[in-house]
Amino acid sequence: MTEIKFKLNNKNVRIEKDLTMRLLDVLRDDYGLIGVKEGCGEGECGACSVLVNGEVVSSCLMPLGNAAGKNIVTIEGFKKTKRYKVLHKAYEDEGAVQCGYCIPGMILASESLLNKNPHPTEEEIRDGLSGNLCRCTGYNMIVKAVQRASKRGEGLW
Repeated sequence: MTEIKFKLNNKNVRIEKDLTMRLLDVLRDDYGLIGVKEGCGEGECGACSVLVNGEVVSSCLMPLGNAAGKNIVTIEGFKKTKRYKVLHKAYEDEGAVQCGYCIPGMILASESLLNKNPHPTEEEIRDGLSGNLCRCTGYNMIVKAVQRASKRGEGLW
């Protein structure tokens, strides 16, 4: 067991754990952040996505030790921002939400993309969301939601 410090949803945290544990398990089990889900356990579905220093990362593949000194944001932390409200409303307006299982990862991937490129093309959106699987809604509505958020969030990103 080793102590590790990092920022989690804008709060400084420290925890003593085995640094080889998956970040996913620590976020869910130790911090109760259930918006981070295990889907495939192989980094291919996006259900476990978090932002690490603004980049979307599969927390099922990230050892806790790699979180040291980093800023980790889960959907629970991102929900408190104006950007989340714009993205959420766009997803809702475009009918891009059905079961909701993939949405936290999709929203965080959208945030990461728009933060780097506030006006992405459709191809850039599809590329930015790759690695996030949706089994219900279909990607066309999700792409439209990101396009809508890009227009509505002018100046936020």
